[in-house]
Amino acid sequence: MKKIMFSLLALCSLFSAAYSQENDEIKRPALGIHFFGNDFQTPQRIKASSLSSVLKDNQWGKFSDMNFGFAANYMKGVTRKLDFSTTLGVSFLDYPLEGKMASGDDAALLEWDAMVHAKMLTDKYWVVPYISAGLGASKWKGYYGAIMPVGLGLQVSFFDEAFLMVNSQYRMKITNTTSNHFYHSIGFAGNIGKPRAPKVIPPPPPPVDIDKDDDTVVDSLDACPDIPGLVALNGCPDQDGDGIADKDDKCPTVPGIARYQGCPIPDGDGDGVNDEEDKCPTVAGVARYQGCPIPDRDNDGVNDEEDRCPDLAGPAENGGCPLLEASKFNASAVQFVTGSSNLTAAARKELDKAARILNEQYPQLKVEIAGHTDNTGKAEMNQTLSVKRAESVKTYLVKKGVAEERLSTAGFGPDQPIADNETAAGRTKNRRVEFKVSQ
Repeated sequence: MKKIMFSLLALCSLFSAAYSQENDEIKRPALGIHFFGNDFQTPQRIKASSLSSVLKDNQWGKFSDMNFGFAANYMKGVTRKLDFSTTLGVSFLDYPLEGKMASGDDAALLEWDAMVHAKMLTDKYWVVPYISAGLGASKWKGYYGAIMPVGLGLQVSFFDEAFLMVNSQYRMKITNTTSNHFYHSIGFAGNIGKPRAPKVIPPPPPPVDIDKDDDTVVDSLDACPDIPGLVALNGCPDQDGDGIADKDDKCPTVPGIARYQGCPIPDGDGDGVNDEEDKCPTVAGVARYQGCPIPDRDNDGVNDEEDRCPDLAGPAENGGCPLLEASKFNASAVQFVTGSSNLTAAARKELDKAARILNEQYPQLKVEIAGHTDNTGKAEMNQTLSVKRAESVKTYLVKKGVAEERLSTAGFGPDQPIADNETAAGRTKNRRVEFKVSQ
C-alpha cells in the first residue's frame, strides 16, 4: 500500500513539474464538480458469465443498480492534447468486498484518482473526445485500497472558459480491499485564475526593395529573382512566349498550353491528329476518320474505301469481294458454241452453280459479267460477239432466279487478253467470261 501511495505522489509531482511549460493552447487550471454513479453489479455479472452474455441478455447495470455520489475535480493542461486530472469523490454504500458478506450498513466511500486525459483534438474544438488512464486510492470504513481507472470521455467547451465533462471508467482493483466497478460521471469545470495574456508578435521590419536581375520586379515579389523576366509572370522568363513561365514549362522552347504544362497537345500515334481530337490516340489514322485508321468492317485486309464488298470478306486481288470460284464455281467452264453466243451444256451446268451461289450464299452481291474474245476475225465483230455472250450469261442467270438488277454486262472484244493469241491454247484462254462481284 505504501508503494502504491508513493507512486501516486510521484505521478503528481511529475505533472506539477510539467505545468511550468508555457503554451497558449494548453488548458488553464480548472476546478469542477461532478455527479457520478458506481456500478458494482455489471462486473460481477461479467465475471459470473461473460461480457458477450451480459450484452446479449441485456444484463448491464441499470440506473437503479448504481450508488451515486459527488466529486470535486482539478484539471490542468500538460501539452496541447494531454491534460492532468485529479478527482476526489464521495458516495455512501455497503461496499461489496470479495469474501466479505454484505453488512447492510452504508458508509462513506472516498475515492481519489490522478489521471491523464489523452485528447483526440485540442481545446480549440467545441467537442473533444479523449481516453484516460491513471491510478487511484480508496477508503471505506477501515479498508484502504488502490485502483487503476481507465476510460473514455467527452469534453464540450463553452467559450474556452467552462467545460461539460462526460466520462465512463472501468476501475480495476489493485488490492484485495477494493472491487472492480464501473464509474460514470457528468459535471462542469471552469477555468480559474487570470486568463493568459495573448502573446504579441512584433511586426517584421519593412522589406528593403532589391531587384538583383533588373527586370523591374523587386526580389520580394520576384518568383525568379536571379533571372530577368516578365512583370506579367512575376519576374520569370518565357522563352517560347506561350504565357507559361519557363520554371513551370516542361517544354520551355516550344509553345504549348497550360493543361499540358506548357507543352503542345500531344499526338501519341504521330498521325497528325492531336490526342484531344483523336478517337484512336494509340493507333495511327487519318483526319477524316478523327484519327482512326480507315475502317475494314469485314476484316479482310482491304479497307472500306477500297473494298467493293465492305461487308463480305474477300481477297485484295478481287477488290475485297469473295471469289465465286471459292464456292466451287469454275468461270473458265462457261464456254460458247464456236462463233456464237449460245451456251454449251457444260456452261449451263456451271452457271446453275453460279445461280445457286448468288441466290443462297451471297444474295447481296452484284455481278458484272464481262465478255472477252480472241483476236481471230475482225475486231468489230469480236466486240459485238463479246457483248452478246455477256448478255447470254445474264439472261440465263435471270432465268435461274437471280434478280436482273443485280447483274450488269460489258463486252471488251479482244482488247484484254490474258494469254498469247499466237497459240491455240492462248486463244482458248482469251475466249472467256469474267465475273466481277461487288455490293
